Amino acid sequence: MLKTLKRPVQVVWVFRRTQWIALFTTDLNLSITQIIEYYGARWKIESGFKELKQDIGSQKSQCRNAQAVTNHLNFCMMATTLTWIYADRLKTNPERRHKVKGRTSFAFSDIRRIIAEAALDPDFERVCPKYSSSPVNSVVTGLLRMVA
Repeated sequence: MLKTLKRPVQVVWVFRRTQWIALFTTDLNLSITQIIEYYGARWKIESGFKELKQDIGSQKSQCRNAQAVTNHLNFCMMATTLTWIYADRLKTNPERRHKVKGRTSFAFSDIRRIIAEAALDPDFERVCPKYSSSPVNSVVTGLLRMVA
């Protein structure tokens, strides 16, 4: 029993690369495999929040009221989702900018770099044309108003 939680906990020790890691759970019905799987899923969630805060820029938001914060976070989540949808539809996996030994998957920053390069391509204007006059009732204007 863990005194600080005042309830029984299950501890699983996992050797990862060069050190042992302790995984704790208060759900005593979970198997060791389930605990390790849940920890892996939690890490993906933490990575998603890191992308939102650092890569997309929600950490730098200067919103002052609750509705603006909610709108800003929703807009950031939509941007993250659209980035991953774009990545999923690529024909080939992009090259990692910073290669990591033993890791074959690409990073969020790699996708952002590819999107930025695509936006500079002259063919990009066919997909996202520049507007010549003020867009009235456009989706982009509506989204930007929600964020402000």
